[in-house]
Amino acid sequence: MNTQATRLFVEFVGWYGAAAVLGAYLLLSLEMIQVDVLYHCLNATGAAGIGLISWMKRAWQPLALNVIWAGTAVTALLRAGF
Repeated sequence: MNTQATRLFVEFVGWYGAAAVLGAYLLLSLEMIQVDVLYHCLNATGAAGIGLISWMKRAWQPLALNVIWAGTAVTALLRAGF
């Protein structure tokens, strides 16, 4: 499981996660998007990415934060009918 390819994949997913969460916040703050499906999808997938790298690196605090963050986004998507 700790192959070079796996480590690179997890690093990529973690960087995607950071970019997605920050991108969602930036787009919302600049009023380029509204709180909609895109916003919640970026938050859900971004938090999942950060959660994965946190789990792999045994960083429990950001893991807990991002599990809750992703769960909140998925709940919002489900409530919206998606």
